[in-house]
Amino acid sequence: MPSNGFRIDRRGLLAGAAAAATLPLGARATSQLPGLHAVAGQKGLRIGSALSWSPPGADAGSFANPRYAALLQRECGLLVPENQLKWQAVRPAPDRFDFTRFDAMLDWAEAHRMAMRGHTLLWHKTQYFPRWLNDHDFGATPAREAERLLTAHIDTVCKRYGTRIGSYDVVNETVDEKSGGLRETSLSRAFGGTVPMLDHAFRAARAAAPHAQLVYNDYMSWEPGNEAHRDGVLRLLEGFRKRGVPVDALGVQSHIEPASDAPAGVLAARQEKAWRDFLDAVTGMGYGLLITEFDVADQHLPGDIAVRDRQVADYAGVYLDVMLGYPQLRDLLFWGLSDRYSWLKGFKPRKDGDVPRVAPYDAEFRPKPLRETVAAKLSGAAIRR
Repeated sequence: MPSNGFRIDRRGLLAGAAAAATLPLGARATSQLPGLHAVAGQKGLRIGSALSWSPPGADAGSFANPRYAALLQRECGLLVPENQLKWQAVRPAPDRFDFTRFDAMLDWAEAHRMAMRGHTLLWHKTQYFPRWLNDHDFGATPAREAERLLTAHIDTVCKRYGTRIGSYDVVNETVDEKSGGLRETSLSRAFGGTVPMLDHAFRAARAAAPHAQLVYNDYMSWEPGNEAHRDGVLRLLEGFRKRGVPVDALGVQSHIEPASDAPAGVLAARQEKAWRDFLDAVTGMGYGLLITEFDVADQHLPGDIAVRDRQVADYAGVYLDVMLGYPQLRDLLFWGLSDRYSWLKGFKPRKDGDVPRVAPYDAEFRPKPLRETVAAKLSGAAIRR
């Protein structure tokens, strides 16, 4: 099975120190401590984050924003593009690709000794397809045309970047969260079914990137009410194994969400067994694990910032206790390091209008209890061999 491209670069682990001077005053005390990736590296783990592209001077979660870039350099050894490698971004037309923005992101990551994950070769949801794909005329032989389009996309991306990318989310979110069934789209219908299309995607990725870790990525949650979604993901993974499809790992997005302000231990007690059963089944089939998009939604938590921050950190702590207990888990990526740029500001806003406090740094780039908890859990994790 291909590796996840893991390597410990000692110079890279120390690189964050050079960025400390650019951090805001509120983060200076934290900057005197080892960065999260340095802590994780002692245990054979990698820590990373999503980032975006922006023009210089923009207030964005981008490498072109000096304040955010300093956080990335300090805390991360691994990055993932938030949107810039998805079909909508890189394939504006069936016969045209545009990698300008992602190329700049990858060049910056490599210049700062950070690895980059590929997200994603196929986000299988109609609303996130480019319009041309939803409206595409697949002609008299639709299966042949669908296979051509998908193969061309995977080949073009994977062969362009070669060994520069060591892990791909080959397919993202094809299991319907309500029914547990597989989604259908214009592409899968033309292909002759979702299952053969998914199998082909992974096999094409293995052929184009034989060195890479191939991941199925989804957001099945550990909270109650997500049983159908988890069952559907298990059926999909079981099918891959039975058919000999080259899938190496499950990407567990980990957009976790306490349903109330009850103590974290109380909430965990209600859901931990079912979640462990799920993870046991996944790892029992020989799959690796990644936390690919970590944050903690806080819309059900109190307005008091100190109380809320503590509850976010505690809830994350009980979740990470479970996840880090699996030696198959090697990578943990935040879906952004600062509340200032979190996608949850728009997707799950708070009723009181306050900025969601969901990331390890607040909107002013000050470290929060969540960062402290993650550091502690990494320090206590077993060494990966």
